[in-house]
Amino acid sequence: MCSVHNAVEFEKRGIPATVVITSAFRNALEQQFKGKGMPGHPCIELLHPVYYLSREDLVKLTCEHLDEVLAQLTGGV
Repeated sequence: MCSVHNAVEFEKRGIPATVVITSAFRNALEQQFKGKGMPGHPCIELLHPVYYLSREDLVKLTCEHLDEVLAQLTGGV
């Protein structure tokens, strides 16, 4: 997982990439991908905010999205 800029650079080189964001940043992400010529690029969107979550809750949240990350990185989207 990486920033929009890095995701675009990886994708240009044929390396699948995804970005993890919280819902508060969805519009900004869409505009950035659109501006870089990749509108509609998939991402992993989490509920906002996540800063208050304990380590255990963050691990649980991460595990809940592993299949989605794997699908995006292997072309199973």
